Amino acid sequence: MSSGRARVAPRCSSGSALGPGAGAAQPSASPLEGLLDPSYPRTHAALLKVAQMVTLLIAFICVRSSPWTNYSAYSYFEVVTICDLIMILAFYLVHLFRFYRVLTCISWPLSELLHYLIGTLLLLIASIVAASKSYNQSGLVAGAIFGFMATFLCMASVWLSYKISCVTQSTDTAV
Repeated sequence: MSSGRARVAPRCSSGSALGPGAGAAQPSASPLEGLLDPSYPRTHAALLKVAQMVTLLIAFICVRSSPWTNYSAYSYFEVVTICDLIMILAFYLVHLFRFYRVLTCISWPLSELLHYLIGTLLLLIASIVAASKSYNQSGLVAGAIFGFMATFLCMASVWLSYKISCVTQSTDTAV
């Protein structure tokens, strides 16, 4: 049996977008005040997301404008690049407009990490398949190269943003 006190915190906030207690400090503050983060587009994470979106768009356009010899390989490549581009744009907008303050039910760092892990793996597979089926057609080769570049940028984003360390935490047993 535990003699300590149990603390239960709500998982989802339905109150103010600024969090609990924000209204007490500033009674005239509206929930949408300060929603846009003007400094975010100049951060390294934002610039990396823009570079990912540009390379994915170029890869998609290169493959889309080329004649195909293998329909299933390149349609898979197109679907993966567009879905990855849309998700990166969504996370860019979440950070730009600070939607993580309003939608507190979602673990944004975890969802972004899972997106990057799954999206990078699918993009790597799609780029390998596209490169192997290109048959020296310049547009398809360029699309595969930009796919590999986007894969590298996604891996760099995971590496720089989510460094996982194996550090043990000590727990305090004193009450």
